[in-house]
Order: sequence, then structure tokens, then C-alpha cells
Amino acid sequence: MGTYVMSDLHGCYDKYMKMLEKIKFSEDDMLYILGDILDRGPHPVKIVQDLMKRSNVICLAGNHEYMALKCLKFLLMEVTCENLDRLNDQMLGRLINWQQNGSASTVDEFYKLDRAERTEVVQFISEFELCEEISVNGKTYILVHAGLGNFRPDKELWEYGIDDLVWERPDYETPYYSDKYVITGHTPTMAIRANASPGYIYKANHHIAIDCGAGFGGKLGCICLETMEEFYIE
Repeated sequence: MGTYVMSDLHGCYDKYMKMLEKIKFSEDDMLYILGDILDRGPHPVKIVQDLMKRSNVICLAGNHEYMALKCLKFLLMEVTCENLDRLNDQMLGRLINWQQNGSASTVDEFYKLDRAERTEVVQFISEFELCEEISVNGKTYILVHAGLGNFRPDKELWEYGIDDLVWERPDYETPYYSDKYVITGHTPTMAIRANASPGYIYKANHHIAIDCGAGFGGKLGCICLETMEEFYIE
């Protein structure tokens, strides 16, 4: 049995499937995906539909799921005068913001589904957790999409707000805990100044950053927590 973590798939269905094959992912394993499954790449909804069939995968919400949910729930509505009235400046702003952040592929695949399938996809994404704390081989890991914004060592996980968890980037040069490791996506590892191997998983100061830029033409990274072995798909 292995415990695997990956993040920021961004619609890269082929890379995702190749990674599952590479790690020989089986029903005895557990996979955590730290958000940003949606947007940018060609098949985000196709990935979601595959994940919906897997009982041994836990998905956390990223900022792209957070943006998408606000809009997909609106797009589920029937076109009526009453619902069109709900397209106020706030809703329009959300749609524009999401569109500017790569929503086109998600919306395109979403509208190819029938109404029941769309509802199932939205419900599935709505159930994503914001963070998880797990123990593997005696080590404790905090799994979160972006980081622990406004960090304090005495702060409980439930005290962090949504923006702290899905938007705010961590300070990778500062250890947050001496007895826990924080695993994050969101920040491509080529953007971490202290990373001697840009585009590969970054491990330092009890931080493990695993977004290797798959959604921007980079690698999809994955790490096995039992062995710390790293896996990559170009």
C-alpha cells in the first residue's frame, strides 16, 4: 500500500492517466490531489469524472475549484427571466474572473454533459475538503492547496479561512512546524527562489511543494509518502 500526493492537474488528463500507470496505482493505495484539477488544460471535467469512480482518492479544493463552483452553480440554472436577473455585477465579475483564469476548457466540457451529469460533477466538487492532516510511517503531513496564510504555530487548521488555504502562498524559507510537514501545490516549483531544481518537487524547511507546472507545459509531479520517491510525467 502506498500513499501518493499530486496537485494542479489543470485538465492534463493524459498526464494524469500516465502517472497512475507509472506509480502502478491500485485499490490498495491512497491518492490525495491538492486541488486545481480544473481549467487551462483540455480535459478537466474528464479527470473529474474519472475521480468520481475512485473510492481511494481524496480531492482537496484549490482556488480554481473555488472560482468554478461559484459559476458552475449559476450555469446549472435554467434560462429564465428570474435567473437572468441574478446575473448581477457580482456574478458577472465572478464569471469574468474565472474566464481570465482559464475556465474555457472546463466550461466547454461541462456543457457537453447532460443535465444530470452536470449536477453530479458540481455536487462532487462541492464536497472537496480544504485541508487534511494525515500520518504516514510516524510522520505527520498537512495537505493543502496553497498554504497556510496568516500562519501562526498555535493556530488550529479549522481557524484558517478559505483564502488562507486556496490562495495565499507559503514562505518556503520558514519552517512552520518542527514536527509536521506542509505539502502544497499552487506555487509552481520553478517559481520558488530557493529551489535548486526548478520544475521538480521542492523539499526544504519541512515544506514539500509538488506543483511542477503541468498546467503550463511543465511536468506533473507525484510523491509517495512512505518512501519519499518522486515521480514525473513530462
